[in-house]
Amino acid sequence: MGLSPQSISQIEQCETLNTEILDKIVQALRVTKESIENFSEEAVFNYFSNIYNNGTGQVYNNNCIFNPLEKFIEAVEENKKLYERLLRAEQEKITYLEKLLDK
Repeated sequence: MGLSPQSISQIEQCETLNTEILDKIVQALRVTKESIENFSEEAVFNYFSNIYNNGTGQVYNNNCIFNPLEKFIEAVEENKKLYERLLRAEQEKITYLEKLLDK
């Protein structure tokens, strides 16, 4: 919009806006004039309060249905099994190479 912070502060403190400034704000924010004209801070707080306090709307459930520590232990056990298989394969390869050298 090309306004300084001081200009924006003055606009915020005004009770009413002239049409020209309102049009610039609407265009910059990509909202309707009605949404700015009917804006109410109390309505915003009530909206978010209802979502998070009453469990309505789309609220993401952050409660884990599994124990992260158990998942970590499972991953460690899987890595351990993988390492044991890798070690067995290396031992078999060494045994095979030793047999080739003895021939």
